Amino acid sequence: MTETDKSALVVRPRRALIMCSTLAVLLLTAFVVVAVLLRSSHTGVVFEASDQVAMIGIGVLLSFGTMLFAMARVRADATGIEVRNVLARRRFAWDEVLSVSFPDGASWARLELPDDEYFSVMAIQAVDRERAVLAVRALRRLHRSATGS
Repeated sequence: MTETDKSALVVRPRRALIMCSTLAVLLLTAFVVVAVLLRSSHTGVVFEASDQVAMIGIGVLLSFGTMLFAMARVRADATGIEVRNVLARRRFAWDEVLSVSFPDGASWARLELPDDEYFSVMAIQAVDRERAVLAVRALRRLHRSATGS
């Protein structure tokens, strides 16, 4: 969690980045090893260089997909909040947000919206413990100061 100035806040998950990076490296390593060993296996199937390249390509795609989970981010200021999750990015003005909550047992925080809707904030994750608490408190302060509630 970083504060760029008194009213702007940027939050990114820390443990998710570490876990996703480790998993991405392991996946890529495993697929490269399998690709290298494909030509030397004696299964009766003939593997070509294109099969090896395809295996490495699959490893790259899976690694990239894994890293998408570490790309979550929240950027908030006095006017509103922008949430970037795995595949979705959305900006809300503070007057559209009823509250910032972190329900018991939830994996990540969420923005409570009108009509019993909510939007998940995957950048603030339970596994980040104290960082998550501080981030939710900072977002609540911004929300309170923007809405006057």
